Amino acid sequence: MINQPPVDLLISQLGTDGEPVSRYCLCVVAAKRARQILEQVPSSSSGEVLKELAVASREIADGKIKCVKD
Repeated sequence: MINQPPVDLLISQLGTDGEPVSRYCLCVVAAKRARQILEQVPSSSSGEVLKELAVASREIADGKIKCVKD
């Protein structure tokens, strides 16, 4: 369960023109980004390791990731 950032904030950040996206869309976007992060990071990295989903959630909250409908 994601506590920080709040799910409502993530939903509103992914939306466009003041129209929020669905929770399903949030899950799909966050999961895709988490998989991309997992592929980029070497498996034996040293130092503090953050969960990929937490990193993806922070990127969505910061506005670095947008949901584009095809």
